Amino acid sequence: MYFNRRSQRKMLQFSTGALLLLLPWFGGLVLGEISHDFSQCLDFFYDQTPPKGINAAVYQPICQRYKNQYHFASLYHRQHRTPLYSAYVLSPANGKRPNSTWMYEPQLAFSRANTEMKPFPSSGLVDQNVIESQALVGDYRNSNFTKGHLNPSMHQKTRENREATFTLTNIVPQRAGSNSGPWNGLENEVLRKFKAFCNGSMYVITGVMPYESEPRQINNRVSVPEYMWSAYCCPAYRSNLPESVRNFFPTYAAVGRNDRNSGEEIVPVNVKARASVRGYDVRRMSVETLEGILTQRLAMSISLFHGQCQ
Repeated sequence: MYFNRRSQRKMLQFSTGALLLLLPWFGGLVLGEISHDFSQCLDFFYDQTPPKGINAAVYQPICQRYKNQYHFASLYHRQHRTPLYSAYVLSPANGKRPNSTWMYEPQLAFSRANTEMKPFPSSGLVDQNVIESQALVGDYRNSNFTKGHLNPSMHQKTRENREATFTLTNIVPQRAGSNSGPWNGLENEVLRKFKAFCNGSMYVITGVMPYESEPRQINNRVSVPEYMWSAYCCPAYRSNLPESVRNFFPTYAAVGRNDRNSGEEIVPVNVKARASVRGYDVRRMSVETLEGILTQRLAMSISLFHGQCQ
């Protein structure tokens, strides 16, 4: 009996050691400088509380750092090579959209890398660890998809804020009809509501829903979302809201189609829309309705804003 117990202990020690050696091979696990949580960038969430209920190990929190400053937060999916969402505090741009200098996250590729995003090399040559850990600019070439910002640059005040949004860990494959059509209209609408009615900070979370059935990818690497979604929380707003916007405070949400051939269960299609944007409709809704859709589609009971932004 003594021999058996000692053998079992040795086998357990061996198994544990083998597991530790194997952990780096599983892309969904946390590496080095990457945090287990958003502790370094909680200010981008209402009440410093990230969404609750997203518990899958494949999601990786990233505090998006650029020029020695945190600018927003993203929850990244290593296998999909796209974010599930980006969270930010809306601040109207004080200048133009910057030139597109696309960046990557060294911290996703190397266990001891600097936590700041970096521009892709002009040579186009990147380390194999970068290739395996995240999307590349080349993935989008000839893909018929645009690079869709979850945190749009024009929702960010300073030039540095706007430049920071051009990391591919804030980008998903988005159809042009959505990106420059109804979804762009939603982004502008949220900006107008902030300027007109919000008296304090507006906390925005924008994300995606993957296909329920078979996954879609570009370049056999980067997952294409079936839907985009966005929600905001504006806890301090004008007391004399017009009747037409009272339902939009303190919270508001929307879901947009990224596939004109999807069913209409979540977002109906306006058949009278012009051909270039038809099928990329956006449906406005309450945050509670959005949370119900996300809970069903992602099989996780999701709560976006602490205390429903009250």
